[in-house]
Amino acid sequence: MTGDDSLAVAYAAIQRRVSEAATRAGRDPATVSVMAVTKTRGRATVDAALRLGITSLGENRVQEARDKFGGDPVPDGVVLSLIGSLQTNKAKQAVALFDLIESVDRVSLVEALARAAADRTSPLPVLIQVNVAAEAQKAGCAVEDAGRLALAVAATKVLLPVGVMTIAPLVEDADDVRPVFRTLRQLRDTVRESVPTLEALSMGMSNDLDVAIEEGATAVRVGRALFGDRG
Repeated sequence: MTGDDSLAVAYAAIQRRVSEAATRAGRDPATVSVMAVTKTRGRATVDAALRLGITSLGENRVQEARDKFGGDPVPDGVVLSLIGSLQTNKAKQAVALFDLIESVDRVSLVEALARAAADRTSPLPVLIQVNVAAEAQKAGCAVEDAGRLALAVAATKVLLPVGVMTIAPLVEDADDVRPVFRTLRQLRDTVRESVPTLEALSMGMSNDLDVAIEEGATAVRVGRALFGDRG
């Protein structure tokens, strides 16, 4: 089996998981997008994923993404997202490179991104990253700060708050993090009353995407389940 073939098999398995989880929740599987987490993967592997019809890519670091896509951008219709923590001094580079910033977690970053996006012809979509489980080692704002942060993003006019994101704790039984996903969904619903553009729920990864979809995820991230373990 070639590398492309094994990738196709893995992607088909992910699509089945998405479809089955959505069906269990009474949802249309088409309402859930699958992001391929391409950090540390070479451009040839990325292109193989794109040939499968994947239209969402996630990168953790600005410099790695710049090396990978700066001279050879992704095709039209493919969304390149920054999913890792962003330093304010990298805001200008990030705005120039990414279609979506998923890791907005503090006012200083909102301000830096707004300055960098001032000359855009359309607002830059961003997600508010929320540290629902309050894990010290993870980025993200506190649950109680998410509403104020979303309002701050909306007030810039050059950034568009389109959703919220969280990374759940890594556990053996994915059902153990169901409350994390449920909390984010409830938070999104509450904040959306004052920030109506806040629709996306980016939550769930290779090990727990099924539960995340059952709890309302509109976007899931897959790295290991698609590409296998990193060597």
